Amino acid sequence: MTEQEPNHGFIDSRRLTGPSRYFDGPAVTLTPIGSAAAAPEALERWAESVRRLSNTLGWPDPAPVIDRAGDDTFLVFRAPPDLQLTATELSEWAWETAAADAGETAFDRAHDFGADPASVLAARAAAERNRALADLRAAAARHGLPLFEDDETISVGAGAGSLSWARTALPAADAVPWNALHDIPTVLVTGSNGKTTTVRLLASIAAFAGAVPGFSSTEGVFVAGRPVALGDYSGPAGARTVLRHPDVTLAVLETARGGILRRGLAVERADAAVVTNVSADHFGEYGIENAEDLAETKLVVARAVRRDGTLVLNADDPTLMAAAERLAHAALARRALFAMDHGHPLLEDMRQRGGSTCGVRGRQLVLHHLGVDHLLGDLATLPLTWNGAARYNIANLAAGALTAAALGLPVAEIRRAVERFGARPEDNPGRLERWNYRGATVLIDYAHNPEGLGQLLAVARSLRPRRMSLLLGQAGNRDDEAIADLARTAARFAPDRVAIKELALMLRGRASGEVPALLEAGLHAGGIPADRIECHSDEEMAARSLLKAAGPGDVVVLPIHTRQVRERLQAELAGESESIPVTRNGDSNHILGQ
Repeated sequence: MTEQEPNHGFIDSRRLTGPSRYFDGPAVTLTPIGSAAAAPEALERWAESVRRLSNTLGWPDPAPVIDRAGDDTFLVFRAPPDLQLTATELSEWAWETAAADAGETAFDRAHDFGADPASVLAARAAAERNRALADLRAAAARHGLPLFEDDETISVGAGAGSLSWARTALPAADAVPWNALHDIPTVLVTGSNGKTTTVRLLASIAAFAGAVPGFSSTEGVFVAGRPVALGDYSGPAGARTVLRHPDVTLAVLETARGGILRRGLAVERADAAVVTNVSADHFGEYGIENAEDLAETKLVVARAVRRDGTLVLNADDPTLMAAAERLAHAALARRALFAMDHGHPLLEDMRQRGGSTCGVRGRQLVLHHLGVDHLLGDLATLPLTWNGAARYNIANLAAGALTAAALGLPVAEIRRAVERFGARPEDNPGRLERWNYRGATVLIDYAHNPEGLGQLLAVARSLRPRRMSLLLGQAGNRDDEAIADLARTAARFAPDRVAIKELALMLRGRASGEVPALLEAGLHAGGIPADRIECHSDEEMAARSLLKAAGPGDVVVLPIHTRQVRERLQAELAGESESIPVTRNGDSNHILGQ
């Protein structure tokens, strides 16, 4: 990937290595700045240069896109998969030339290809093209196998049916043992909230069904329940790590917004994809201005769903459902729908058309699949739902069960997993963990946006606390309104004490103290008096302050954003307190999930 400074006339020039908002396959994109970025004639000159040069170089139709979003412009075109660096240079040269022709003088040109840019680019394409890789890619396509690549490694097949080679030491296509290679069932999971829980649940179902699950998530990469890498692996790198692991027979890939927008999907085909929901978050980044834009980004996963695969959607989310109807690649996909109510009109219609659904009827979670209703359990007996109080976890169970059925996993094993998942701390760490600490109840969760925080605080209030205290913080890459909205959500639940935390490693362009000040102002505006608010420069310090002040009957709500902090707090809570045992009636569970 080429990164250029703004004085070269664009903020960011990137390779989209897989399906994206724009295309089903690889593309390149740049974000221009300066006065020419707002000039229609300059944008059209860029597009015309891209078309002309691509045609001269013998490339497929680039289908250039000019996407205006808020104050930003994104210039995108389809690029040959093995020539993305050359395509990036072509795009940059085309923009610099178009901007200069439009009178832009605010930057120095980084590319001078003289009077014959096509010859220069042809030479660079010849140098970039890897004939061995091109042959391997073509052979993989003939055998119906996926190929995954990064800067160091090329692999063909997936999981237990894959082989990998260094990019600099590729075999001849006829030397590859093609009969030993195969694909594996693959699921993409995206959405604003509930992704990690749904991923973990699907992996649990797969394990009950006898598969060796591998999954990637914001927590790391795990194979058969064991960590392979820890950290945020919800992008293409995490997906490739799972899909190259020699033990994995079923892959579940958390697919975050950032990876989709920056690099595209890691896979070009999947057996199923699920979108859990869409809520206000990350507006103002990479052209995402509103919930509709975010829904379209999440639905990029539909581009990868096989012709006979299934797109699983939340029928309770009108923004998501409207986008699924609006986008051709999503509207044509075979669907399965989940909702809180088994009788939701969209679910009723889906069943009448022979489709699969999952929702709640009375107190029962009901999976309808292949024309038959399957009872998965009473809400009072399912650990993840906390007797129905954690409503968002009911949705997560429905999404996971429905997706597992779409994959063809046995209903009996789906039921077994749903009945058990969430009963042990290791099932879903960091998602609505519940601890008894010196007579107080402590809830640890990841709640990172207003919707997630509101759901968490609703569960906390259902405990009827004597006093409720809250840890509150936010990363700096949200706009002022989003940060204020988080504070307003907190204020709506009238916490008795709020400890605002600075996330020093997540300032993301903000000055130190800026986000806490916005949160404090939002709390004041929501009616929380100053004597109930304290500010801390460290997440762990803020959390420990609330724990120190907790007493019998209190509920301490700790949205923790840093894994290492969470693990230290977990160790202390486990060592100094009694965990709340799991009960079949759902009145008390050691750990719940989001």
